[in-house]
Amino acid sequence: MAAFVLLGAALVGCGGGGAPAPVAKAEPPTASHSPSPRADAAAGPKPARKPATPPTLAPGPGGLTPVYSRRARGAEKVVALTFDADMTADQGPRAAGGERFDNPQLIATLRRLKVDATVFMTGRWAEEYPDQAKSIGGDPRFEIANHSYSHYAFASPCYGLPTVAGPDMTADVQRAFDAFRDAGAVNVVPYFRFPGGCYDDAALRALGPAGVTAVQWDVVSGDAFAKDADAVAEQVLDGVKPGSLVVMHCTRSAAPVTERAIRRIVPELRARGYRFVKVSELMSR
Repeated sequence: MAAFVLLGAALVGCGGGGAPAPVAKAEPPTASHSPSPRADAAAGPKPARKPATPPTLAPGPGGLTPVYSRRARGAEKVVALTFDADMTADQGPRAAGGERFDNPQLIATLRRLKVDATVFMTGRWAEEYPDQAKSIGGDPRFEIANHSYSHYAFASPCYGLPTVAGPDMTADVQRAFDAFRDAGAVNVVPYFRFPGGCYDDAALRALGPAGVTAVQWDVVSGDAFAKDADAVAEQVLDGVKPGSLVVMHCTRSAAPVTERAIRRIVPELRARGYRFVKVSELMSR
C-alpha cells in the first residue's frame, strides 16, 4: 500500500493535479539544423539526409539549465501533447507481479489519429519495455525526451518522492539516455522533465553539464488516477491556448483513461483549428 501511495504522489507531481513548480523565464529558442547533403551523380548513391538538430535554449545566468513551458509568441494554433512514461527505480517487483506501467493502446491511438507527440520517458521504463521504447523512438511521429532514470525528485519536498543527491543528478539523466540508446531508440531529443515538476536553482545548476533544456508545461490534464475520461478531456480543452504544452501520462495502471480522453481531445482541438506538434517543433517556431 505504501508503494502505491508513493506512485500516486509521483504521478500527481508529474502533472496529475495541482500547479507545476514555478518556471524560470526562458530565453528565446534558437534552432540549429544540419545542411542537407548535396547530390553528386559521380559520387555514387545519394547520402542519407541527416536528421535536424533539435532546438535547445541557451543556458541561463551562471550556466543554469534553461526551462521552457510554452511558446508564448504569436497566435498560431499549435499544441504539444506530452506523455510521461513513469516508472521509478524500485518498481521492478510490481512490474514482475503484473502491474502495467506502459500503455500501448495509447500509442496505437496516437498513431491512428496521426498525432505527433513527445514522450518523456524514464530510463527504468525503457529498461522494462525496451521493444516499446525502440518502437516509439523509431517512429517519426514521436520523439523521446528524458524524464530521469529513477523518477526520484531533483528538489525537496516533492510529493513524497525520494531525492537524487545534487552530485548524482547529471549521472541519473545520463543513465536514462543510455537506457534509450541500449533499447535502440533513434528519435531522442536533449530535453528533460523534472520528476514531479520540482526543481530549484541548485538543480538547474547541477544539471548544467548535461546540456539539456528542461521542459515543463502550462496545461495539466489531471489524468493521473482519473476515472472520468470526459473530465480529463474537458480540463485539457479548457486550458489549451495557441502554443500550449500539455502534460499527460503513458502509464496504464496509474492513468487508465488517458487513451479514451485522447479520442475526444484530438478531434475537438482539430475542429478548433489546432495542429499537433512535438516539443522540438514547438520550440523552433
